[in-house]
Amino acid sequence: MKHDGEIMEILAAYDLTGSLRATAELTGCSHHTVARHVAARDAGRPIAEPAPRPRVTDAYLPKIEEWIEASKGRIRADKAHEKLLALGYAGSERSTRRAIAQVKAAWRLGHTRVHRPWITEPGMWLQYDFGDGPRVGGVKTILFVAWLAFSRFRIVIPLRDRTAPSVFAALDR
Repeated sequence: MKHDGEIMEILAAYDLTGSLRATAELTGCSHHTVARHVAARDAGRPIAEPAPRPRVTDAYLPKIEEWIEASKGRIRADKAHEKLLALGYAGSERSTRRAIAQVKAAWRLGHTRVHRPWITEPGMWLQYDFGDGPRVGGVKTILFVAWLAFSRFRIVIPLRDRTAPSVFAALDR
């Protein structure tokens, strides 16, 4: 495959000479290569890419897409091939596998789970948790840790237990 610079050189030489064979001699490639690149440029196609060819599965793509949508992307290629054969499909199982893989990949792009972070409103959410605290006078303490979700402002208050009155007293404080 030729690089973009070489392809531009071929096209510039063709524009200069106007002849496929003269361009081929100047650039050191076949006149068939020159013809292919000139035809691609004139047709408005990308020059370095091969021209798309029709596939045996093209006529059945709407049905394949329907099956994949109905099965939520779970239909197997061998089962799809059996169904296609019943519809008059004459292609191979390998062609079916390729088509199924491409349609499934496109289907998954539209059905992926997207992680959206939780954005809190200022002053609306407070979170709290407990941690093990030091022993004070031989009694184990519990650390009450609370923070505002928006600002990440934290407070730490030692408690004797995790009962509701203790938690409410800590929240009030």
